[in-house]
Amino acid sequence: MSETEKVLEILIDMANGLEALAVNVKHRIGELTGVKEAPTVKEEIFICLKFEPQQGAKIGQYEVAYKANNIEDKWTQAFNILRQNNATINSRYHGQGYQFSYWLYGEGKIYRQKLKQK
Repeated sequence: MSETEKVLEILIDMANGLEALAVNVKHRIGELTGVKEAPTVKEEIFICLKFEPQQGAKIGQYEVAYKANNIEDKWTQAFNILRQNNATINSRYHGQGYQFSYWLYGEGKIYRQKLKQK
């Protein structure tokens, strides 16, 4: 890896960290002021990942994006957003207009499931 590539990798990691920090600060301000905030990121951040269909006995159809099968900086950006928002299977991340809900479980995986239509 060249010196330029190393510097670019460090800058991308820093930018992802700053974005995750900004999301966390907005979340904490919302908690302190009692204002519920909608996620500020567009779903495209997650949709650009490569998901593989899965079937579970309890939750039915869902999809998994493996870190190894995706572009690292795009996967890391989505992962950081979900981590900063404490996205779990019981507290999934989604916003108005989203087609899917997203969560983390285990290492190197991002999960999603189609939202039910109202």
